[in-house]
Amino acid sequence: KNSTVTGWVRIEYPNNMEVAAFIEATKPLFITAMNLRSLSISDEVFYKITRKTKDDILKVMNKEANHPGIQEIQNIFRENEQRLYHWAENRDVPADNNLSERELRPLVIARKISFGSQSDEGAKTREVLMTVLRTMKKRYPKSVLERFKNFLDQYAQNPELDPYQILFDDTS
Repeated sequence: KNSTVTGWVRIEYPNNMEVAAFIEATKPLFITAMNLRSLSISDEVFYKITRKTKDDILKVMNKEANHPGIQEIQNIFRENEQRLYHWAENRDVPADNNLSERELRPLVIARKISFGSQSDEGAKTREVLMTVLRTMKKRYPKSVLERFKNFLDQYAQNPELDPYQILFDDTS
C-alpha cells in the first residue's frame, strides 16, 4: 500500500521538488519495513531496527508539508497511526497488505467481468457472502461447502438462529 501511495503522488506531480524529496525520504523506509521479516536476525536486532524505522516514518509523516498530495498521505498516517505499525510490535505481522490484496484480486476480477452488482444491496450481499466464505475457507479448508450447506439448512428451518454461531462454532 505504501509504495502505491507514493507512486500515486509521483505520477500526479512528476516535476515537484517537494514531492520528489518526500518520496526519496519515505521509499527506503517502507522498503526496510517490508523486508525486515525476511531477514535472519535476532529479535533484539529486529525490534531495534523496527523502532528506528517506525520513528523515522513518524518524523517524515509529522513534518510540515506544503504540497496537498503530501499532506493527504501524511494525514492518512497521522489519523491511522494506531493501525499502521503493528509490524513494529510483532514480528509475525507484515508491514504491507500484499496478501490481502492478492486474496481480493479474484473477487475484484469476477465483479469487473460480471459488471458488478446492480444495486447497493446486491453489492453489500456479495461483500458479506464473500467475507464469510473466505473466512470459512481459511478456518475449515476441507469442509467449507458442507458447513455452508449445514448453515443454510439450519437457517431455513429457523431464521432466528445466530448465523455466526452456526457458521463458526467449532463445537458442532
